Amino acid sequence: MSFTATTKFVQPLPLHTTSSSRSNDHKPFLDPFKPTSFFGSTHKLRFTSLAKSHQANLHRRSTVVAVSDVVKEKKAKSSTNLLITKEEGLVLYEDMVLGRAFEDMCAQMYYRGKMFGFVHLYNGQEAVSTGFIKLLKKEDSVVSTYRDHVHALSKGVPARAVMSELFGKTTGCCRGQGGSMHMFSKEHNVLGGFAFIGEGIPVATGAAFSSKYRREVLQEADCDHVTVAFFGDGTCNNGQFFECLNMAALWKLPIVFVVENNLWAIGMSHLRATSDPEIWKKGPAFGMPGVHVDGMDVLKVRDVAKEAIGRARRGEGPTLVECETYRFRGHSLADPDELRDPAEKARYAARDPLTALKNYMFENNLTSEAELKAIEKKIDEVVEEAVEFADESPHPGRSQLLENVFADPKGFGIGPDGRYRCEDPKFTEGTAHV
Repeated sequence: MSFTATTKFVQPLPLHTTSSSRSNDHKPFLDPFKPTSFFGSTHKLRFTSLAKSHQANLHRRSTVVAVSDVVKEKKAKSSTNLLITKEEGLVLYEDMVLGRAFEDMCAQMYYRGKMFGFVHLYNGQEAVSTGFIKLLKKEDSVVSTYRDHVHALSKGVPARAVMSELFGKTTGCCRGQGGSMHMFSKEHNVLGGFAFIGEGIPVATGAAFSSKYRREVLQEADCDHVTVAFFGDGTCNNGQFFECLNMAALWKLPIVFVVENNLWAIGMSHLRATSDPEIWKKGPAFGMPGVHVDGMDVLKVRDVAKEAIGRARRGEGPTLVECETYRFRGHSLADPDELRDPAEKARYAARDPLTALKNYMFENNLTSEAELKAIEKKIDEVVEEAVEFADESPHPGRSQLLENVFADPKGFGIGPDGRYRCEDPKFTEGTAHV
C-alpha cells in the first residue's frame, strides 16, 4: 500500500492560537521554547488543588499561589510572627551543619585515600533533607539515591556508622559492604541509597503500600507511617517514576515524592534534557498535588513538607514536591565540575541555606552567635570522632564476602563442610573447583 498525493497528515495546533472548532474556554498553550521564570526565580509555587488538576493538563502553566505568600499569610496570623521556635531553629541548624561538615570531611578523606569508588556529596542541598526528615517519626521510612549520606544522618543514623561505611569497615551501617551509595539502617528505617537513578522509587512505593496494608487489611490502627522518596531531576524522565506516581495515586499511598532538582544530571542541564522543566506539574497529571518550592530555604521546604506529610499520614494520598536546589560541588568527587557556568554557581552559593537560616534566627532574636558557634564546635567534634572511629575499625574478613548475597545460606558461598568457599585457596583459580 502506498500513500497517494492527496494523503494529509494531522498537524498540531499552532502555538498561541485556538481552533475555530474548539471552545473559547480553552486558553492557548504556552510556547515550550519561551524562556521560563522557573529556575532561580523568586516566584514559588504551592499545592494545586485536585479540583483544578484538569486545568494543569490543559494548560502549560496554571495560576497558583506563591509559597512565599502562604508563609507571609501564616506569619501575619501568628501571634508570635515567627515561622519556628528557638528550639526548632536550633535543631534545624544543627542538622544542616552536621550534613555540611560531614560532607566536607568526606572530601578530605577521599583525597587522602580513605574512601574508594564514587562519592557524591550533598553540599548546598541540606535544606531539603533537613526540611523533610526532621518532621518524620522514627517509624517513617526514607529512601534515598547515591547522594545519601546526609539523608541517613538526618534520619538519625550515627555519624560514626555512616563514616565507617564510607571507609568500608565492619562497624559501618552495612558492615562495610554498602559503601557511599548504599546506606541502609533497619533501626532508623533508612531503606537504602540506590546507585542507579529511579531504583529507589519502586522500593519507596512498596514501603508505602506496606503501611497502608498494615493499617487497612491487618487493622493496625496505629500504623500511620509515611514514606519519603528522594530522587533527582534526572530521574524524572525515567519510566519507574511515572509508573510509581500512577500506583501511588491509584491506591492513595502514604508517600511523598521529593525531587531534589539541582538543575544538573551529572553534566546534563535539566533545561536541555526535559521537554517541560517544571516537574511539579506531573503530579496533577496523575491526580495528586504538585508543588514547587525554594529548596535553598529550609523554612519554606519545611512548610511544604508539613502539609505533604500530613496529607499522607491522614490517608489523603501522595504528593509530588519539587525542591529547586543546587549542589555546591561537582557530581562526584571525581568530577572536575567544569561544565557549569561560574556565574550560575556563584548565584546559588550566595543563597547558601545555612546562611539563610542563620540570618533568619538572628533577625528574629532566636539565637546568638555564641549559641551557633557552640553547635558548630559540637558538630566538628562529632565528625572528628567519626573519622577516628572509622579509621580504627577493622576491615571485613574474607568470610563476609558472600554473606547476604544468596538467599540460601548453604548456597554458592558455603561448601559441604560448612566453610565459606572463598576461604578455599583454590577459590580464585576459577569456577571449576566450585
